[in-house]
Amino acid sequence: MINEEIFKTMTIKLEKEDIPNYIPKMDPKYRRAPKRVVHLEKDDIELALKNALRYIPEEYHEKLAPEFLHELMEHGRIYGYRFRPEGRIYGKPIDEYKGNCVEGKAIQVMIENNLDFEIALYPYELVTYGETGQVCQNWMQYRLIKKYLQHLKQDQTLVVASGHPTGLFRSKATAPRCIMTNALMIGEFDDYNNWARAAAIGVANYGQMTAGGWMYIGPQGIVHGTYSTILNAARLFCGVPKDGNLAGKLFVTSGLGGMSGAQGKATVIAKGVGIIAEVDRSRIQTRLDQGWVDEIAESPKAAFEIANEKQEKKLPYAIAFHGNIVDLLEYADENNIHIDLLSDQTSCHAVYDGGYCPVGMTFEERTALLGEDREKFNELVNETLKKHYAVIKRLTSKGVYFFDYGNSFLKALYDVGIKEISKNGRDDKGGFIYPSYVEDILGPELFDYGYGPFRWVCLSGKKEDLLKTDKAALDLVDPNRRYQDRDNYIWIRDADKNGLVVGTQARIFYQDAESRTKIALSFNKMVRDGEIGPVMLGRDHHDVSGTDSPFRETSNIKDGSNIMADMATQCFAGNAARGMSMIALHNGGGVGIGKSINGGFGMVLDGSKRVDEILAQAMPWDVMGGVARRAWARNPHSIETAMLYNKNNKGTDHITIPYIANEEFIKKLVKEGI
Repeated sequence: MINEEIFKTMTIKLEKEDIPNYIPKMDPKYRRAPKRVVHLEKDDIELALKNALRYIPEEYHEKLAPEFLHELMEHGRIYGYRFRPEGRIYGKPIDEYKGNCVEGKAIQVMIENNLDFEIALYPYELVTYGETGQVCQNWMQYRLIKKYLQHLKQDQTLVVASGHPTGLFRSKATAPRCIMTNALMIGEFDDYNNWARAAAIGVANYGQMTAGGWMYIGPQGIVHGTYSTILNAARLFCGVPKDGNLAGKLFVTSGLGGMSGAQGKATVIAKGVGIIAEVDRSRIQTRLDQGWVDEIAESPKAAFEIANEKQEKKLPYAIAFHGNIVDLLEYADENNIHIDLLSDQTSCHAVYDGGYCPVGMTFEERTALLGEDREKFNELVNETLKKHYAVIKRLTSKGVYFFDYGNSFLKALYDVGIKEISKNGRDDKGGFIYPSYVEDILGPELFDYGYGPFRWVCLSGKKEDLLKTDKAALDLVDPNRRYQDRDNYIWIRDADKNGLVVGTQARIFYQDAESRTKIALSFNKMVRDGEIGPVMLGRDHHDVSGTDSPFRETSNIKDGSNIMADMATQCFAGNAARGMSMIALHNGGGVGIGKSINGGFGMVLDGSKRVDEILAQAMPWDVMGGVARRAWARNPHSIETAMLYNKNNKGTDHITIPYIANEEFIKKLVKEGI
């Protein structure tokens, strides 16, 4: 095979005009990813270069190969910086994109929203959030994906494997327009070290959840879940009534990144006072500029003094503490300051990649040490994890309610050797002595009923379209059905006032299967009637059916199937079969490689009857497949929900529901039998 002949056989490819003559300038005010450190053998380095050059016509290899080698040695990855378009990338109105179908244009909006300077954690390295969650591996892939989406027709499907656009394949109008997967490692190699090598040589992409699934909507995407979590935690563990809020209560946590940045805003919406520790001044400044925190405190003393003043007046307030969470908690312990709710949302799934900062070290020192002495950095991380656990242990003995916020914090503690946190005293399969927020709060109170992070993006880019969809959704919610619906009604009623949009005109709104379907069909009719422009419908992968993760999304699955990934895979396949526009399946999520499988979707509402038919089939499946699994695990609220679903969908759908064995009888039998 001659490269010249290969070039001629492809009509969709990187051509001369796609290869800039210079490397675009990078604005120093935007964060850059730390060096990704992995041991590569000589043949691995050669492989990485050959893999990157696969995208480039041969005539440019001699020029670009040394550049790629420099990137690999300097940054630990080949990003292809030369191929990044200069200036700002952002989700523009859909009509500004080239394409042969509305889905091809809509997906471009979503990709570029993920890379917006206002949204992305490390925009030059294509990292949207979570320290390592990338849209794709490099800028060559980005350019080629864009080209494919511009060519995509409504009878074709684009296949993307770990950021690589495999190609377009004929399908039909009711099939997905894009199917993507990320980092689906073979079992024997499904661990961090093998993934790190695979990422470095250019064959694996860490999609996180909605980063590589192209459905991130900025920090708003997790605000509603955070709001529901802390609100229900206060009701369950702090004596707050079902119709009450966090007025006068204190929530202490850490992290102000892409996911954790929601914590201050959610606390204020729930009427509480929050202190959020963050070592990176730039992240704090971003949240302050966006109005997601109200004030910066430079010392633990100042943070708690401000919090106390606001608590006494029952004024909602979010304080960013510029410093390490361990210092903040040790101050609270030494001074007997009462904290109502305590958690952590640093990126502990990437604990040794910069997701967690050692105590006594500035963010800048942390970044330097990451690149200079990884062994020393890891040692300091381990010491800090142990200190962090020790102070949490002291605080919880004083009555503080601590929960793991699904960031792999407790798993990191267990892996560093703190075996006493094992719930069953043997291993980590049964979870930990401190509960996951899904285990005790979000799972039983929301997921088991089918409530989850339904979301939409108004592709026109018009705020008036978003306000119209807010109103339509509000009209379809009955606040008197359940307390969850009352909370959700208040949420969507006040959504615009709370200033949640960062990036595209988008909204998140926790709803169950019935309501999601009604709202989706209502929106599609609004598009059909010309009231609004096209809409991209989706959800976080962090949902009822989308993710199998024993330390997070499925931590309240108690039948032993929490270690299985059948649900997420079936959800992905079922959404493909029913014709969702864009579907994704990833390894890792927010808890790390080998610790979860998660999937999501995007559905373009173009007003057609074809879309109505897809919605009527796919929306109930996307939720109720997970409710069915939860019901089979004997979760009481899921059993109630499944029974009602069987009654209301007789003749079309049917869920298998378990019979319940007598607990005492089983225990007695086993005790006597062994």
